[in-house]
Amino acid sequence: MKLVIKKLKKSFDNNEVLKDINFEFEEGKIYGLLGRNGAGKTTLFNCLNEDIEIDSGTFYLVEDGKERNISDDDIGYVLSTPLVPEFLTAREFLKFFIDINKDKITSEKTIDEYFDLIKMDVSSRNKLMKEYSMGMKSKMQMLINIIYNPKIMLLDEPLTSFDVVVADEMKKLLKSIKKDHILIFSTHIMELALDLCDEIIVLNNGKLEKMERDNLTKKEFENKIIDTLKGEEDD
Repeated sequence: MKLVIKKLKKSFDNNEVLKDINFEFEEGKIYGLLGRNGAGKTTLFNCLNEDIEIDSGTFYLVEDGKERNISDDDIGYVLSTPLVPEFLTAREFLKFFIDINKDKITSEKTIDEYFDLIKMDVSSRNKLMKEYSMGMKSKMQMLINIIYNPKIMLLDEPLTSFDVVVADEMKKLLKSIKKDHILIFSTHIMELALDLCDEIIVLNNGKLEKMERDNLTKKEFENKIIDTLKGEEDD
């Protein structure tokens, strides 16, 4: 399976954010999407999720050698600022989500088994989510995307609200599910991208560029990425 993007462009008034995006994302990999603030990482995600309309270009899935349009069921989007119904408990929310999507969910786990997947304390499962920290809300958002099991997961700075221990748990969880998915992980933390991701791509001056590791040491590779980012126009 591949996600193919061809000649995608998006502008806001006279600001051309995405100038000419051409890239192929392959199943079984976590892609680290790096870029300076304002480079257009979230704009790219919003285009792929069809939250905003592109100006030109196209994107589609290739499965078993056949091209097809991307449907709503194909994409999961984990936002940097999680949105959850705070008037519900985590258990109520999870039960509601599973009930309305029961025809699309293929895994057979109990609600508590799902909570165990993200290592949520038993004492937190019946609390109203308005009492949750940002990290806990992010965990819930991540969990419902894992349950829904989309082919493509867009992860917009998903680990920034977690403490060190939880972030490590989430990294292990993402690595465990990457085999049958395309995971695109947006972050401004280079160390995190290098630790988690199989491929590093940079959004630079409105275009995507894959960063080849070649035979570079970690430090040399970091410097290569920084030099590329420095080449961007200032926001």
